[in-house]
Amino acid sequence: MRQGMRPDTAAPVRGIAALCCWALLLVVLLPVLILQSLDARFGAALAVQCVVVLHTGGALARVLTDVRARVIAFGFWLFAYVWLGLAPLAMLATDAYPRGFMVDAHTAFLTTAVVETGLLAYSAGSALASWRSARSSVVLEPLLARRLSPVRVLLLCGLALLLAVVLIPGQGGLSAFFLSRQAANEAAAAAEPAGSADRAMAAWALSVPAFWALVALVHVPRFSEGDRTLRGLRWLLLPLLIAVNVVVNNPISQPRFWAGTVLLALVFSASWLQGPRAFRFGAAAVAAVVLVVFPYSDYFRYDKREEVHVVSLAEQFTSNGDYDAFQQIETGVDYVRTHGFTPTAALGPPLFFVPRAVWSGKPDDAGILLARHAGYTFTNLSAPLWVETYMWAGFPSVIAVFGLVGAVGRRIDLLRHRLRRRRGTLAALLVPAFGFYQLVLLRGSLMAIVGPLALLVCIPLLITRKAGRRILPPAAQETASAPASPADRVTSPQPTGGART
Repeated sequence: MRQGMRPDTAAPVRGIAALCCWALLLVVLLPVLILQSLDARFGAALAVQCVVVLHTGGALARVLTDVRARVIAFGFWLFAYVWLGLAPLAMLATDAYPRGFMVDAHTAFLTTAVVETGLLAYSAGSALASWRSARSSVVLEPLLARRLSPVRVLLLCGLALLLAVVLIPGQGGLSAFFLSRQAANEAAAAAEPAGSADRAMAAWALSVPAFWALVALVHVPRFSEGDRTLRGLRWLLLPLLIAVNVVVNNPISQPRFWAGTVLLALVFSASWLQGPRAFRFGAAAVAAVVLVVFPYSDYFRYDKREEVHVVSLAEQFTSNGDYDAFQQIETGVDYVRTHGFTPTAALGPPLFFVPRAVWSGKPDDAGILLARHAGYTFTNLSAPLWVETYMWAGFPSVIAVFGLVGAVGRRIDLLRHRLRRRRGTLAALLVPAFGFYQLVLLRGSLMAIVGPLALLVCIPLLITRKAGRRILPPAAQETASAPASPADRVTSPQPTGGART
């Protein structure tokens, strides 16, 4: 009998020892490490926040020890644990925040309740989707089973190179892509609003197609015969696309979350990282990097680069604006208390493409609204999904949205697991990219990221085509994946269609 397998079902089981070790680290050791370095002030909000840390840390520990590679769940719980678990723990314990806007104890308590409500709804939706995993999905199943089309991939590669030749000079040339984010923001602020918007659209029109062209070219299905032309074009285009991505998707001029998405999507879409064991090691490494390295990854953000000073996690959480998610939710709760709910704001993200000249009452970006409410002069701020949904209709909208997000996310993870042995599927490419871009989606605001998100999802849909055969249901898959007897291997050869296996 194999280690880690039940004798009756021969199904893989979660390692209890590994789960306990991760839970001890995430739920006990790290929170205690943060609190012991602070002069903690206990109150109702801090008590609820301890529940949030317990919830997010336990959920992340379960994902890191799961017998399946759950990329979507990992992205969600990593963000929830760091940005809405540990960071608010330090803020509430010291009443110190990275930005100037402060709220009273009641608003802080209500904010922790909003966060935990969203987490509970997500967990409930995920559990429901797991319980119904034996049923097939008429939408997601055929969608994620789509396979890369070599001709469409080559067309995308040509388009990405053409866009680079046409648009890079208009962005200021190659040197403009290696300037700091501060210089890029100052140039955008100096431009007229219409010119600034056009510049942002051109930047995304460069970054996203170049990224997908590289990923698709690496993963386009290869055949043992008859693809000499394809192989020749692959080797010709690959160095060109790598060079274009180094220019347009580098971490110097691009937001760190997007540059990280590009890198991690390339790594986690590799076939050797789609298995559960390799994924667990990779996810653990990503979690460590986010906790230890991310606070110092803004080195290239400013023109004047100062010496890096290593400080404690608690000090980073309470002084670094990158961890303002919880404080922005507090600001949104205070905004609702002053101005009331705005249900019509929910129409803004899905109708982002409608110009304001046509829609005079188009909702404003939630991050800008919160910045104005707090009195900040800098308005390019986040608006986490928790506060955006709360501003629509309060707790009911939070529960509805996060329940749906949890159910769909769990369903996508399950389908990717079933398709993990197939090369060049949409699940192998899009799920890792969306899983890590999810950190941008959760941090918000929706109006700011829904355009790039549409590009991120639509391009892989356009370069894939409908799969030739239907996915097996879970029970049939387990039977089909069981080792065949020697006689079966001889008498029942499986067709490969010329593809390498």
